Amino acid sequence: MNKFKNFMIGLGLMVLLVVALAIWVKLTWPLVLAAAALFAVWMALTRQGRQAASVTAVGVSTLRQRLGSSSVIVIGIAGVVGVLVALLAMGEGYAETLRKTGNTETAIVMRGASASEVMSVLERDSVVVIPQAAGIARDAQGKPIASPEIVVAANLQLKGGTADDVGSVQLRGIGDEAWTVRPNVKLVAGRKFKPGMHELMVGQGAQREFADLGVGHQIKLGNQLWTVVGEFASGDALDSELWADANVVAEAYRRGGSRNSVTVKLADPRGFDAFKATLQADPRLKVDVSTTIDYFSKQSEGTSKMIKAIGITVGVIMAIGAIFGALNCMFAAVAARAREIATLRAIGFRGIPVVVAIMLETMLLALLGGLLGGALAWLIFNGYTASTLAAGSVGKLSFEFSVTPALLWSGLKWALAIGFIGGLFPAVRAARLPVTAALREL
Repeated sequence: MNKFKNFMIGLGLMVLLVVALAIWVKLTWPLVLAAAALFAVWMALTRQGRQAASVTAVGVSTLRQRLGSSSVIVIGIAGVVGVLVALLAMGEGYAETLRKTGNTETAIVMRGASASEVMSVLERDSVVVIPQAAGIARDAQGKPIASPEIVVAANLQLKGGTADDVGSVQLRGIGDEAWTVRPNVKLVAGRKFKPGMHELMVGQGAQREFADLGVGHQIKLGNQLWTVVGEFASGDALDSELWADANVVAEAYRRGGSRNSVTVKLADPRGFDAFKATLQADPRLKVDVSTTIDYFSKQSEGTSKMIKAIGITVGVIMAIGAIFGALNCMFAAVAARAREIATLRAIGFRGIPVVVAIMLETMLLALLGGLLGGALAWLIFNGYTASTLAAGSVGKLSFEFSVTPALLWSGLKWALAIGFIGGLFPAVRAARLPVTAALREL
């Protein structure tokens, strides 16, 4: 009978655990604060709440005597939160860099069914027709603001590596209109390349990754010698590119008159749908049209989801270890305080205050671990620069880890969830301690 009762209690706890975690995942921080406020009112105004506060105060006051086991919980949870937030910050930084590359005021036109810019090829006739479409903004001379561009891959020696240690960088061939459709790109050193010359401008991200990209240096691309004449900064994915004259790049890489894409400035962002419909209805063209913000956001989706999945998988594995650590420590704490808890029960304390007190103690340690892990992740990784092969590109993308408040909040929720799981079973055990048996041990 006792075994059946214990089984039902265990089953009930598991159901409670699943329901509580499902609700916890959905809770936003205002709702959590509201729940915490209601809980504080319960502790202040009810008899059982005051009893729980008293037992909690006693438990917290003995934490210094259990510094070793308490540190195991805090450090274990801090490790989980730190690693989780760092990995998610990598995905967030990658996605943010690509999102910042586009906006709703410009559109990119590529060959139909092209998944990315590098897979698109627009023949010369299409490159001439696209800028004539209605809906494109025009400059002071009445010329459409459209930038036909070509992108190719180039291998360069990595900075700090050996001669054989090379990586891929994206070389973009542009015209004067490229600066107009991307006003955020600024020249920060040197000068712009001269049309018709084998001259390069380098983004600051590419300059951090690859050797010999300082202004005045010469590098070999496509069996030809190119001179770096300028450095630009954009604060987005373009920072990882090299820019040169489109006609020179096309000649060096034998692309003829074709281009990979045409980026245009819209006369009115609200007219994008009409602009897209015009191009897709033109029988001379077979193209896909997206706003640049949609295009680059889609490019980041796959990699961001993969990094997030890796982060959560690693976090779950580490969290299981932290939960077992918390369970062991809290079961040991309950065993050490068995007589104290039994005495409290004997003088009138009910089971709920005991459960609440043990849970609060565990959640406090989890909160400390979450804050510590989040702080370490922010101090070490926020702004940390990394690079990876960008989706839809042929070169490395340089980006910064971004430890956002949302990620820190997620890490804190993970910490409190671990504390909840790790504290629930020891708390229930404490409340079910046989009072008479425990008192006989006095």
